[in-house]
Amino acid sequence: MWPMTCSNGLLLMGMLSLGGCVQVGPDFAPQRVDWSSQWDTPALRQATESGAQPDARQWWRIFNDPVLESLIAQADANNPGVQVAGLQIMEARAQLGIARSGLFPQSQVVGADALYQHRASRSAEGNPRPSSFWQYSAGFNIGWELDFWGRFSRAIESADAAYFAAEANREDVLVLLHAQVAESYYALRTAEARLRIARDNAAIQKRSYEITERLFKSGETDELDLQQARTQYLGTLSTIPEFESQIARTRNALAVLVGKPPGPMPELPDLASKEAVIPLIDKAVLQDVPANLLLRRPDIRAAELRIAAQSAQVGVAKAELYPSLTLLGSIVWTATSLAGTSGGAALLAGPSLNWNVFDHGRITNTVRLQDARLQQLIVIYQDAVRQAAREADDAATGLIKALERDGILYDSALAAKRSLTLANALYREGYSDFQRVLDAQRALATQQDTYLVNRGNAVSDLIALYKAVGGGWYSGQPVIDPATRDQMQQRTNWGDLLTEAGRPAPASAISKTTRRSDD
Repeated sequence: MWPMTCSNGLLLMGMLSLGGCVQVGPDFAPQRVDWSSQWDTPALRQATESGAQPDARQWWRIFNDPVLESLIAQADANNPGVQVAGLQIMEARAQLGIARSGLFPQSQVVGADALYQHRASRSAEGNPRPSSFWQYSAGFNIGWELDFWGRFSRAIESADAAYFAAEANREDVLVLLHAQVAESYYALRTAEARLRIARDNAAIQKRSYEITERLFKSGETDELDLQQARTQYLGTLSTIPEFESQIARTRNALAVLVGKPPGPMPELPDLASKEAVIPLIDKAVLQDVPANLLLRRPDIRAAELRIAAQSAQVGVAKAELYPSLTLLGSIVWTATSLAGTSGGAALLAGPSLNWNVFDHGRITNTVRLQDARLQQLIVIYQDAVRQAAREADDAATGLIKALERDGILYDSALAAKRSLTLANALYREGYSDFQRVLDAQRALATQQDTYLVNRGNAVSDLIALYKAVGGGWYSGQPVIDPATRDQMQQRTNWGDLLTEAGRPAPASAISKTTRRSDD
């Protein structure tokens, strides 16, 4: 270590001013998908419309269902997936803090020693002469590796992008959660409606079976009519336990989604015995064109931010190819308890240069490894955009076709009901056989059930369309709920990281360009 002189100090100050001016490795460029800016399909144009309300962040309000809105609010507050995503944001905040600390002196050590020494010697006459004393020392050592090649600033870029990717990931969890809650809720309502229809048709078929049984006992009909009536009635009756099981499973799924154990949910009334209404909405209301919404989907933004984070990691790896310059300094004070001695102090400072010249390809292959990972993420991003477009068009097409079928199936169910009335009348008057009654009963049950299934599919496709364009990413709940925050603060000093005040501002153009424009 060199003694600190004026010329050396000026040299080191010059080096310090250059530190961080050079950044090796690729600079992140926002991803572009050539076809995405003008992308549109006839199905999307037909299945969407522009409007301010309902806000796509809370698209489920389009159903105007207080029960659904209550379930989604509970899910926002209690769903473990959302809670874990919030905790991953806190983890990313801490990781970003670690990365930012690299710009400051990496080593700042205060040390102190007290050593007792005992030694024995002999006088000139050969007599033993013991000697004992204490030796004291204290010092402060500092080491500061300059960010000459951008290793630390690239690490900050990476951690910064990873942090905002964690935020986007939580938004994606909310998108999926809201869609799952709504999907499960209307699957429940559809199953309840199908159960009611099955019970109604079973009651109709039971009456026919009882009438046929009386006619058989009186000798007015043969056993074939009796057994056919019994078969049809029991077949319809057997579907009821399956619907009841489906309802129970769907209720349990909803309970878990809102953070409750499976079991009764007073806030979710049973509508199996009532005339349940499955809504039919023909268009999704959007605040922007689908092409722009696709690129703002939380999972797409998270994929782009992961590219940004990995791009910076290539720079971190490349910086290892170059020498590192570290400024070292020490202040040391020493003293002893020996009589006639005095303490002393020393100040030492100077640079240290390290260069891993012979690494047998380790660093070069590390750079290649990081670059291969970067290219993988680019391909994954491009595929994610294509998949998002496919999901949107599939959902729009499904909604359009379900709407087309709705009117047809409604008329078909009415016709089947009228056919059964006519078949019963003709059979009673002796103008037709019992087989036509059985056929009419079977057609009615089938058409009514198919109509309800199609209604449920239309709702499901509308939900899928909102999900495909990234709707529902917003939650009014804090990232960390107060109870969890208090529990974590009791264990560990988190400072203000667990609050909104601890949310870091974007540290680079990377995270700024990939944030939502409506944040």
